[in-house]
Amino acid sequence: MNAALEDRLMGIVRAAPDLMAAFRAARALDLPDWWIVSGALYGAVWNALTGRPAMHGVKDIDLFYFDPDTSWAAEDRVIRRAAPMFAPAPPVEIRNQARVPIWYREHFGHACPDYASSREGIDHFASRTHCIGMRLRPDEGFDIYAPHGLEDIFAMRVVPNPVLPNRATHDAKAARQKSCWPELAVEPWPDARLTARPPAPE
Repeated sequence: MNAALEDRLMGIVRAAPDLMAAFRAARALDLPDWWIVSGALYGAVWNALTGRPAMHGVKDIDLFYFDPDTSWAAEDRVIRRAAPMFAPAPPVEIRNQARVPIWYREHFGHACPDYASSREGIDHFASRTHCIGMRLRPDEGFDIYAPHGLEDIFAMRVVPNPVLPNRATHDAKAARQKSCWPELAVEPWPDARLTARPPAPE
């Protein structure tokens, strides 16, 4: 990963008080394999690049963790325990990635694979640009997970991630983000006719 962009990302996050408060609360909560992911992170970057307030366009802060107990009761206990630790706005959305396959088909209209970690949840976002997670270590340093790098985030370019058939999600999220950050360039979902593999030779 590009070390200079990592440094810029960490500097932007450290300069966002609401985001840093969420990181410190998440660290204190100490959930297994926890990461703050996606919108609050790339949103903070886009706001820094365009001179907007740090949390402009950030509707919530997504907190992933991974617990093999996939019962709703277990996740609900985590959500209730966490509630007093975070500021009410923007709201923090906490999701156990081990549970995602249980409800994913009903929500998105198709299945997703079973995840073995929070990182696999990050890998399957509808846009490659959104595939980012960070967590705050006890030494105040950050771990960063960005399987597609940080270049698209800093280029303000939304790139589809066709690992799952999530075109509708990519399009909807990109449209909302374009309304918040008109500077964004949005790449269209690839045309299956153009991306299909040619038939194997006989």
